[in-house]
Amino acid sequence: MKKVLRGFAALAAAASLALSGAQVVAFAQATPASAAVMVATKKATPAVTIRKIPTKTVKGSAQVKIKPLVSAKRGAKVLSKRLKVTRGNKVLVRSATSASLKAGTYRITTTVKYKVGRAKQRSTSKVQTLVVKKAATKASTRSTRITGKNCPAGYPVKGNRTGSKKEWKYHVKGGAYYARTVPEECFKTTSAARKAGYRASKL
Repeated sequence: MKKVLRGFAALAAAASLALSGAQVVAFAQATPASAAVMVATKKATPAVTIRKIPTKTVKGSAQVKIKPLVSAKRGAKVLSKRLKVTRGNKVLVRSATSASLKAGTYRITTTVKYKVGRAKQRSTSKVQTLVVKKAATKASTRSTRITGKNCPAGYPVKGNRTGSKKEWKYHVKGGAYYARTVPEECFKTTSAARKAGYRASKL
């Protein structure tokens, strides 16, 4: 009987060792795969980053100057930054460090050459659409385009300089002297006339 019990104990011990070995092997096999997944999820930071040139605004036919926007991480050395500018099918700037542009929509290609440590020279580029907007013009509040006694449409307030021109008055529709007043200037509003130095007519 004792021999039988010792046999069962030996079998149980062997089974226990076998199971623990399988767990160790499974862990050893799983660990490299997990590490590989963790490494794969980490994104490498680029040595040089080309940033987008923001929308610009100009007045009238003026021009705005643009330059490449580039940042480099530590250890990277930027050797050159160049712009290529096209509008439609026309190349306006082929390779320059800056460009002056009027209002319009352009295709900008920024090309950067750089080195990291002692490695060979590398290059990277980025293409973007750049919009140069024309600034809105401030609406005029006065007009001198006068025909006889009539002010142009949209400028109903009449500005009149009487006598020695020391007395500047403005007249509105319905006033006693409005119809017969010959204006020097016409205004959109009475507040615009006051800002120009006119006072309200008493009649």
